[in-house]
Amino acid sequence: MSATESSPSSSVSTPDPHKPLRDDVRLLGRLLGETLKSQEGEELFEVVEKIRALSKAARAGEAERFDELTEVLAALDLDIAAPVARAFAQFLTLANIAEQHHRVRRRRFYQRQPDASPQRGSCDEAFGRLIAAGVDPQELHRQVCDMEVELVLTAHPTEVVRRTLLAKFQHIAELLAYGDRPDLAPRERQEIAEGLHREILAIWQTDEVRHRRPTPEDEVRGGLVTFEQVLWDAVPDYLRELDRALVQHTGQSLPRDAAPVRFGSWMGGDRDGNPNVTVEVTRRAVWLARWQAADLFAQEVEDLRVELSMRSGSTELETKAKDLWNKDEELREPYRVVLRQVVDRLRATRETMGRRLAGLDARDQEPGEPAIYHTSDELAEPLELCRRSLIETGLEEIADGRLLDIQRRLAVFGLSLVRLDIRQHASAHTDLLDRVTEHLGLGSYRSWDEERRLAFLVEQLEGRRPLIPRKLFPEGPLDDPEDELSREVWRTYQALPGIDREVLGAYVISMARSASDVLAVQLLQREAGMGEPLRVVPLFETLDDLEAAGGVMRQLFELPVYRRQAGDRQEVMIGYSDSAKDAGRLAAAWALYRGQESLVQAAEESGVELTLFHGRGGTVGRGGGPTYLAIQSQPPGSVAGRLRVTEQGEMIQAKFGLPGIALRTLEVYTSATLEATLRPPRPPEERWCQAMDRLADKACQGYRGIVREHPGFVRYFRTATPEVELGELNIGSRPARRRGGQGGVESLRAIPWVFAWTQTRLLLPSWLGTGDGLAALEGEDGLALLREMYRQWTFFRSTLDLIQMVLAKAEPGIAAYYDQLLVPEDLRPLGEELRERLSKTTERLLAVTGPEGGGGQLLADNAVLRRSIAVRNPYVDPINVVQAELLRRLRGPQPEPAAHEAFLTTVNGIAAGMRNTG
Repeated sequence: MSATESSPSSSVSTPDPHKPLRDDVRLLGRLLGETLKSQEGEELFEVVEKIRALSKAARAGEAERFDELTEVLAALDLDIAAPVARAFAQFLTLANIAEQHHRVRRRRFYQRQPDASPQRGSCDEAFGRLIAAGVDPQELHRQVCDMEVELVLTAHPTEVVRRTLLAKFQHIAELLAYGDRPDLAPRERQEIAEGLHREILAIWQTDEVRHRRPTPEDEVRGGLVTFEQVLWDAVPDYLRELDRALVQHTGQSLPRDAAPVRFGSWMGGDRDGNPNVTVEVTRRAVWLARWQAADLFAQEVEDLRVELSMRSGSTELETKAKDLWNKDEELREPYRVVLRQVVDRLRATRETMGRRLAGLDARDQEPGEPAIYHTSDELAEPLELCRRSLIETGLEEIADGRLLDIQRRLAVFGLSLVRLDIRQHASAHTDLLDRVTEHLGLGSYRSWDEERRLAFLVEQLEGRRPLIPRKLFPEGPLDDPEDELSREVWRTYQALPGIDREVLGAYVISMARSASDVLAVQLLQREAGMGEPLRVVPLFETLDDLEAAGGVMRQLFELPVYRRQAGDRQEVMIGYSDSAKDAGRLAAAWALYRGQESLVQAAEESGVELTLFHGRGGTVGRGGGPTYLAIQSQPPGSVAGRLRVTEQGEMIQAKFGLPGIALRTLEVYTSATLEATLRPPRPPEERWCQAMDRLADKACQGYRGIVREHPGFVRYFRTATPEVELGELNIGSRPARRRGGQGGVESLRAIPWVFAWTQTRLLLPSWLGTGDGLAALEGEDGLALLREMYRQWTFFRSTLDLIQMVLAKAEPGIAAYYDQLLVPEDLRPLGEELRERLSKTTERLLAVTGPEGGGGQLLADNAVLRRSIAVRNPYVDPINVVQAELLRRLRGPQPEPAAHEAFLTTVNGIAAGMRNTG
């Protein structure tokens, strides 16, 4: 927000590679300062500058300046405090945009250097390294062609920024990119600065607050924007990069129908704990996706039709064109005739989906309209016909242009861009079957033990008689909410056969604990008439469930009735968020590792190909972290060329918000998956595993001793953090608590649990228990073993490095200020204890990760991240102070209505500064 002059960076060829980033941030800060002056007045600008100076001085070591800072901010009227917080929040957001763009800029600069080696993690670099390590080129090519990575987009309530603002942020990034051109004239540079100023001015005048909670359909539309604006073009670019690397290193091209990366979605299908996701919502989610896909393909094929203006083609193509030609004049452009029908059918598909969305007509087509597309094969056939003709007539180079990109898009996206998963809680299926057995006079399914449930389910699956009466539920509302839920669950199953199978993915069972949870879904799909049932994916989430996962799957694999339907492929999902909330990050990380080992072993013994579905969140406390490191840290044999991963909320924007970032994300997933498959890590030594057992046990005890057993913890959590107020914000469509959850932390979803601690910057879920675990191996021998594990075991190193990053971001002084303003006297000792635990955790972690003589600093090996955190802190601190003061006012006897909107501004700002919400 400084008034220092600057201009858009014209080049990145400078001895200091990060100077262009600083120039961009300085320019954006100046333009924001000018906006503050013009819109709010010179006086507010001076207040902001004073607060910035105090905050920077406090961070420079002048402790008394923090006290002065809090006094200044606490004394501000709300009509001043709110825009002050907005100013700091918007500066952090602009800095983030500049950083995102700088990542793309550095990649392009790097690729321009004639003597530069390939970028680490790129396909080119990974393929060369793998072959140099002894991987056969033919095996590498086969693995790339067979690879199955699916990124599943979810709508968890972590994206606090409105889509309106995200579009403006993207335009700012585009203007910064344009400013990197070296051939710009002075007037063009001035126009870029003016364009940036207009966007910043528009952002300042745009309402940041959602005045209504987004619906599931809003979330679906928001997810599809990512495909329309970024992934539609990034995917063919990525596949061309992959193809070039394959040709260079193996001599073979990527097949046209290869789809090493695909996309799934939970938006509109995830009904676990979200009563707003109904059958109608799921249908509309499918229709929206198919409408968007048809629209994008229609535009692309129309451009191809214009391009393929050749006057002749192969005999096969011309015969097809003549069959379609219904005019008297001579046929001159056979490609255009064939592709005209394709465009017409795509537009008919789009119009049909549009009519369904408008509720006007459920029929597939109007009389005289072309038939709509139902399967990808229908669209693939005429495209392949054009390809054969071009190659036969010597125009292979043209075939490998736009046409190839369309064919590859079809292989990846299909006719719906994403494949929609259905997710439901295991207890909902239990309740439905209980309703059925009670109705039939068979007793209470819910009260049966596992052995009796399994016997019942196996008997039903082996038989042919239908179980569920056609009219199980009467018309009209039901008095019992559980019965109403069961009716909606059954309606979902009944609706699935009417949805095109190609657009559906898996059926995920939340909180799966037993074999009967999986067989129940198999039975319900059969009862609903699913001719080709969805694959059933159990999700193991808690510590106990992860430990039992291998045994549960082994029990299923031994059941003939299960294997007949599931075949020799099985997908299992493991939950990072709830396991960490249950046991703490360190214990959860080890439980996830052990759980994967047991699942891999059970699958191998049963001759089953296993795909692990990782339910990772954005933060470290929910399994987040660098993608490459996360994949490399998995147990040997757990990847094997197959991987599914959730991309949640704000991480969609972070990883796919810009084309260059999206391309890099897809490359990293590819190279990391290949490396984990072809060069899996060696199994850990048994003494390391024994040490981890001790560490995890003590870490879990330390975590639960606070979160579950401390009598004042829940009350402290709800006063020291904005958990209650966050639940009132219009962030996501799903309630913050699970069904019937008004109790303690156990009823809270993992996202708001992490979100609340992120806001106060104590970040407790990501480190609590770690210090207790590391203390379990005391003495010189124990410390030497830990250091050995850190040096030689990727899993252990990555786990501690992620926790180290969190500790570097944590600010106990800020958390103490929240306590001072918000926490009752009797609970403040608990806050002091937590901050002392944070300090001890840092000390013990550095003893392992730092130099062997002791000492060291957090993130010693990551100077860039360390500096990024240090630069952000003076801008985040004032927002925290304002938020704590707003919370004090909101919790007072007469809260000011405007304080709610101001509070959301602080939420956005802290999230921008921390680069995370939940």
